[in-house]
Amino acid sequence: MLWNKISIRLIGVVLLGAFLFACTNKGKIEKPDFIFIYADNLGYGDLGCFGSERNPTPHIDRMAEEGVILTSLYSSSGVCTPSRASLLTGCYAQRVDMSLNEKGGWVLRPVSSKGLNPEEMTISSLLKKNGYATACIGKWHLGDQPEFLPSNYGFDYFYGIPYSEDMVPSVDPSWPPLPLVQNGKVIEAPVDLKTLTRRYVKEAVHFITENKDRPFFLYFPLNLPGSRRVPVVDTAFTGKSANGPYGDVMMEIDWSVGQIIKVVRQLDLEKRTMIVFTSDNGAPMGRAGSSGGGSNEPFAGSGYTTMEGGMRVPCVVEWKGRIPPGSSNSELCTMMDWLPTFAFLAGAKIPEGRVMDGKNIWPLISGEKGAKSPHKYFYYYFMDQLQAVRDERWKLYLPLDNKYDGGDKYKFYGSSRLKLVDLSTDIKEAQDVSGAHPEVVARLLKQAEKVRRELGDPLKRGEKVRPASYVKDPKPLIKE
Repeated sequence: MLWNKISIRLIGVVLLGAFLFACTNKGKIEKPDFIFIYADNLGYGDLGCFGSERNPTPHIDRMAEEGVILTSLYSSSGVCTPSRASLLTGCYAQRVDMSLNEKGGWVLRPVSSKGLNPEEMTISSLLKKNGYATACIGKWHLGDQPEFLPSNYGFDYFYGIPYSEDMVPSVDPSWPPLPLVQNGKVIEAPVDLKTLTRRYVKEAVHFITENKDRPFFLYFPLNLPGSRRVPVVDTAFTGKSANGPYGDVMMEIDWSVGQIIKVVRQLDLEKRTMIVFTSDNGAPMGRAGSSGGGSNEPFAGSGYTTMEGGMRVPCVVEWKGRIPPGSSNSELCTMMDWLPTFAFLAGAKIPEGRVMDGKNIWPLISGEKGAKSPHKYFYYYFMDQLQAVRDERWKLYLPLDNKYDGGDKYKFYGSSRLKLVDLSTDIKEAQDVSGAHPEVVARLLKQAEKVRRELGDPLKRGEKVRPASYVKDPKPLIKE
């Protein structure tokens, strides 16, 4: 009898302990950590888990084995500045006025008077308001003036370069030496690119370790493979691959991913940390498909275009215990979806009335049965020009007549004739089937006109566009 009472009491204690343990652990993952690794100009076919036989990427491939690959993730742009603006704001770059620089070009240049409006809500500002430590370590490219550096957008810490690594005085004498910035201070100019990724990793490991006991968001935008025809590679990886300098730089990228995963595991943070690896756009011309260069296979087209190879990017997501290992999802999703997805997982509320293009894609990532894309349509913009529209199956290249041509700056990058592609059977976009499906053409043309009114075109500002921000007298970032 006494033993029974003791047993019942012990069982009660064990159950109470289990309940408290479950509650405690539940609390730990109510606000998960987010690590977002963002490569620069890396092609869809550059990773082993996406079919590459030339580039060794064992750490990223292991992420795929232990998580999910998203095979239809789209950047909102084929170039750097707009794609990054979309990622952080959850909006098409046209909506936040970041599709053109102040001179009508496609990305922000050094000493630019324009930048992302600090009034915009970003992933970092939203998470910071909800108790997160935040850091941007790597390439920024949303404004190089003090008013436009990461600390103005919810980042507690910044260590990196303010724009692309190829924007140096040898290209344009009016540009200052490429600076390495820590928070708002230039600590090195010109920066030593060969050692930069190694230093990024060191900073990232320090940030993760320092914030292991609180939720954190690490935005890790690498400047590799980069915008140069021959990438700058750490000497530790030079000549180590069978794919020339590009293969070497892929090894360096994969190493950096491995180092970050290693510290997450060492600190026992795997069950509360979502890690995302993706790219801002496809491998550009001069490298995509060239000998020893990047690959956008199995798609046609290169970075800096609105073809599939320019805007469909590889994506791998790992989160131990929360994502089915070795899974894959082919539903349409976009770079703009990360903000609402992270907000959902962190329990952060997006202000009511906030116009946003991104959607919560956690059901797709987590393998929810029957989950479908939250997007009915996706819009392919080049700068401020809408060049194509797609739905679940069809992609329509728009007829860019005089009204929407906009001049020579657009002609090289997009077709000027109407063309309908069936992406379910023609991923190379080789066949025009518009004649056989006039009803599809009419529907997508109607949708294109609706979006042009909302987000704009070369001749008219959109009705639902928010302004970027400007400074009157931009100054170069220099070391004092």
